[in-house]
Formats: sequence, structure tokens, C-alpha cells
Amino acid sequence: MEILIALIVVVILMVVAASKYKFHPFLSLLMAGIVMGFVSGLNSEEITATLTKGFGKTLGSIGIIIAFGTIIGAYLEKSGGAKTMANFALKTIGKSRSVLAMNITGFIVSIPVYCDSGFIILSSLNKAINKKSKIPLAVLAVSLAAGLYTAHVFVPPTPGPLAATAALDADLGLVILLGLAIAFPVSLVGYFWAKFLERSYKNETNTDSSSDENSKNQPFPKTSIAFMPIIIPIILIALKSISDYPTHPFGEGVISKTVNFIGNPVIALLIGVFLAFKLKKNVSDATHFNWVTSGLKEAGIIILITGAGGAFGSILQATGIGDIIGNRFSDLNLGLFLPFIIAAILKTAQGSSTVSIITTAAIMAPVLESFGLDSAIGRALTVLAIGAGSMTVSHLNDSFFWVVAQFSDMDTSTALKTQTVSTLLQGITGIVLILIIGWIFV
Repeated sequence: MEILIALIVVVILMVVAASKYKFHPFLSLLMAGIVMGFVSGLNSEEITATLTKGFGKTLGSIGIIIAFGTIIGAYLEKSGGAKTMANFALKTIGKSRSVLAMNITGFIVSIPVYCDSGFIILSSLNKAINKKSKIPLAVLAVSLAAGLYTAHVFVPPTPGPLAATAALDADLGLVILLGLAIAFPVSLVGYFWAKFLERSYKNETNTDSSSDENSKNQPFPKTSIAFMPIIIPIILIALKSISDYPTHPFGEGVISKTVNFIGNPVIALLIGVFLAFKLKKNVSDATHFNWVTSGLKEAGIIILITGAGGAFGSILQATGIGDIIGNRFSDLNLGLFLPFIIAAILKTAQGSSTVSIITTAAIMAPVLESFGLDSAIGRALTVLAIGAGSMTVSHLNDSFFWVVAQFSDMDTSTALKTQTVSTLLQGITGIVLILIIGWIFV
């Protein structure tokens, strides 16, 4: 119990330090991890080893993806490709529906694509629409993130719900069908929250005119060429997800291995980088080296903060907080609300939705029968209740929180007021819908 109290105090101090005193989140996350390590009884060697391991593990999975994403974004920005995409999007969907369009786009993209990668890939389009439509970037970012995050926690074949489905021996088809039915209204909650925010937030567009000056010296890229660095990686990642499906639709030979290789987010985004090279024409005083360097400069701070969030989460996992929470709540007869509350506490405590889902599924597997949840629909709804909890709430120790904040030019305070509240509202909506379905059918 002391560890839980210490965690609450540490998180509150981090929020106050970031929002009131503008203390840099990179340092606050690392300091919070050190404090939690000592409070939980880890020795100095364990703390430093866990911090560095967590930092490296997080960046090992997403660091290169962030770098490639920012390079693509730099090329789209400097070549005028982002404006081409924005013009096409606004002409097709209309300015008044831009926020909804980003929400739906995020929802569709995140079914096959990891939400962090999806946001990075689509952030250039977000910024282009922001400049063209004058809709606040924070509003577009929250709506996009809501769509991405919802599919990420509810709809297989994303890793979390797929692992929970296997751990709880749930029917995959039923989880997908019910997951889609729950996920779509939950995604729209994020959209409506974003529209509510639009009334309060003034537009803050990027005033850097370098891309405008470059674009005056050349025609804008064609729509097809502008979208290729975004669309092709998404398609490749989606094909890998299909290939990984238990039925092995591409077989298990050369075709499957090839799809799995080029569909890995790192390789897919690298292909996107080379496709982005086609956006650059003969622009005076600009080289590929300059443009790549520009993207990498933007990536640096994002990568460091994301890694620090992973380090903090790794310390929390090392404290055994999952077992502590499981022991505290597993004996309570709360039905479908139990997996939700365990997953929510785990998510809020250690940051990773996937870890929260997998840990909660392991806790719930032995007690499903005693809670009357061992039917086919009961198991499927348990998977979804875990998913709803695993998105409640995303804050300072979540890498996705920092991806959304940093790629949308939001300071920590703004991100907490927008993105964190969005995930809270979505998670609550999700469990309410799940409880209603459970009350009718279980």
C-alpha cells in the first residue's frame, strides 16, 4: 500500500512541476523513476540498470520509427507536399468535417498499425490541415489520437487484445465483432471531446516560413506523390498484421517472410523515407542532407522524452506493482468492472496499455468461472473490459502521451488537459457500454 501511495504522490508532483514550474519532463520522469525505485526497496544498482534498460527497450521499439517519421514530416513540410495533402483532404471532406475525418482515419489505421506509429505517420497530415483550415492543432491531434487509441485497445490483431484473447481462451471472432461495436462509439467520444475543446483553444499555427519560401520556387507535388510516404507504410504494416493472423493467409514461406520483413514498422517507415525523397525537386540552397537533418533535430527531443517515459514505466514494473494491485482487487466480486479497474490502475501506474492488458488477463484467467464470466460472450467482454481499463488514463508515463504531445506542439499542461482527459472519458464510456451488454447477455 505504501508503494501505491508513493506513486500517487510522485505523479502529482510531476504534474505540478511540469504544469506550474515548467520543469522539463525528461528530467522529471527520470527523477520520479529513481524515487519510486528507492521507495519500493530497489538498490542503487537495480535502479540504474532498470532505468537504462527501460529507456533502451522503449527506444528500441519506437526510436527509429520516430526518427523516420520526422524525416518524412520534414520532406512533406519543406516540399509543399503537406499543403497538397491538406488541399486534397479539405476539398474531399470539407473544412467543417476535418476533425471527424481525422478521428475516423485514426480508427481505421490503428486496426493494423500500432497507435504510436500511426500518429507519427499521420502527424504531417494533421499539421497540414491545421494550417489550411485554421482548426487548432491540439483539437485535430486529440481527435486523431482518440481514433488510434480506441482500435489499439479493443480490436485485434493489435498485440494487447490479441494476447488477452489467447490468455482468456476467448473466441477471436467474437472479440473482433464486439470490439468493433464498442470501439466505434468510444472513438466518437474522443471526437466530441475534441470538438468541445475547439471552442476553448485558439489556433497556434507554425509561423516558420521556410517551407513557404521553398515552395514558391517550385510547384507543389502531385497528390499521389505527396500521399505515398504515408499510405505505402500503412499498407505494408497492415499486410504484416494480416500475415501474422493465426490462419497464415500468406502461408509460411517466402511470401510470408517477405511481407513480415517489409511490413515491420521500421522497414515500412524507411521505405516511406525513400518515397519522401521524391518530393524534393531542385530547390536552391537545400540538399537531402539539410532536410534529413531538420527532421532528426525535431526527433531528438521527442525520442528522449519518450525514452524517459519508458524508463519510468520500467521502474514501476520492477516494483511489482502489478502483483500488488492484483492481490488487492482479485478477491472482490465486481463482475466485468473488476478487470476494468485492475487494468485502469495498472495503466495509470506504469504507462503501457499492452502491459496492462497482458497483466490483467493473467490475473483474471483463474477467476473467470467464479465471476460467472466463463461463457463465450463473458470471456469476450472480459477482454474488452480489460481494453477499456488499459486506456484509462494516458498521462506522463505513457509513450503515446508524449508522441501525441510532442508531434502536436503541445506543452505538458495542455496535453494533460486534452489528451489525458480524452482517454479518461473514452475509458469510462467503454466500460459503461460493456457493462450494459454484459447485463443483457451474461
